[in-house]
Parts: sequence; C-alpha cells; structure tokens
Amino acid sequence: MAPKRIHDEPPILDAKDTGATSEFQPEGLLREARRQRGIPPGEVPECCILDPDGDILRHLRQSGRARLLPSWACYHTELYVFTEGGREFGIVGCAVGAPFAVLIAEEMRASGCRFLLSMTSAGQIADLGPMPYFILIERAIRDEGTSYHYLPPAAMSEAPAEIVRRVAPRLAAFGRPVHRGITWTTDAPFRETGRAIAARRAQGALAVEMEAAGLYAFAEARRMALICFAQVTNHLARIDGDFEKGESGGAHDALALLAFAADAWLGR
Repeated sequence: MAPKRIHDEPPILDAKDTGATSEFQPEGLLREARRQRGIPPGEVPECCILDPDGDILRHLRQSGRARLLPSWACYHTELYVFTEGGREFGIVGCAVGAPFAVLIAEEMRASGCRFLLSMTSAGQIADLGPMPYFILIERAIRDEGTSYHYLPPAAMSEAPAEIVRRVAPRLAAFGRPVHRGITWTTDAPFRETGRAIAARRAQGALAVEMEAAGLYAFAEARRMALICFAQVTNHLARIDGDFEKGESGGAHDALALLAFAADAWLGR
C-alpha cells in the first residue's frame, strides 16, 4: 500500500495565505536589535538603494562619499548614506538573491524608506547590443521562492505600474541605452541549463538576475514604491573577459540612472 499523502502541494505552495498578517514583523526584529546592541533611534533616507554586487557602495566608500548610518538596526548589514544629484540616498550592498533582498527591503520600509531602487547585474539572454547596458525591469519571471510567500502563484511579478508610467518615458533623455522588458529571476544561478534558458527566452526574458521577482511581489503586497534595474554585464561566463562593467565597476553610470529614476518618481 502506498504511504498516505499528507499534503498534495509542494511546501512552497502549501498552507500559504498571502493575505494574512505575518506573526513575525520587521518592526519587532528592529526593536530587539536596537535593545541588544544599543542602537539609537532614527530613520533611513526616504530613497534607498539595494546594490547586490556591492560595486556602487565600494566606489562610494573608496571616494569618501558614503558615511555609515549608526541608527540602522539590521542584524545582517550596514547601511550607508550619500548624496547624488542633490538627493540623499541610503544604500545597502551585497544583498544578493530574492530572500536577502526582500528581508532588507522589509527593514528599510519599516525604517522610513518610501522609494526603493535595486540595481543588480544580470546575464544576457537576448542580445540587445554591446554590453554593459541597462534594463528597466517591467516584469520578472518567478523562478524563485520568495515571491510565493507574498503573492498567489503566477508566472511573473510586475513592477508598480504608476512608477513605470512616470519613469519609463523619461529614459530617452538619460543619454545612455536603457531597455525595457522582462527578466528571469532565479535562486540557482549555477543551474541555468540550456533547456531552462531556451524556455525563459521563449517567455520573453531579456536577462537573468536574482532579485526582481521577489522584490516586485513584496512591493505589491506591501504597497511599496519600488523599481528594479538590471545592468547586463555577461554571457553567463561562457567567454573570457566577461562581467566587465566599465569604469569604477560601472558605478558612475548606475548612480546616474538611479538618481534619474528617483527624480522622475519623486519629482525635482
């Protein structure tokens, strides 16, 4: 006799109520971190950046532009503050992958962030020209786990429509190529098989990255203003000389684009 099946759904889909309130809230975690570590009260800038590669933050620190924010109460990261284009930003580096990125995004939101931008590096799926170049991620294929804790199952997560409506038309004036479209978010970059790549290309993916689907699901569920960009830098390491971003690890162009997007959304 076959063993009794307790659950028909895989655990990633089983017992999920995406409309229910979580028992574990970021505010509680931040409260205890402040208590344990003697961290003073304070908020982050209203506009914050996730920098999964860490190249932007490294450039800011090396050039003396970034200062550590002592009131950031995260157990896992440090948050720095800097000014670009006359606007103050907070930035956290090296939050790689949807689970880590969304954890930090939750804490940023609970700490006063009102507009969050992500700038991740990505592997090329569709050839859009010489690399590096940028993509404004409008939708992300949900081939990761985090998004399923925030939204019911679906093929893709979508960027907040109002942010895209206000930011995208202004990209023509940015002065550097910025494409728009779909990316593929994966939790397992070293399992990007030929079959998987072909399937995602058939779905319209322009590039592969590790955060956008989770971040967009979080944004929809939490009603958070958020936009994700990808800097396409590589052919999945299948050629020599891959992963080149340009001067200062691509930080100059990336910072200019992020400040441009912040001005488009927040006004200048």
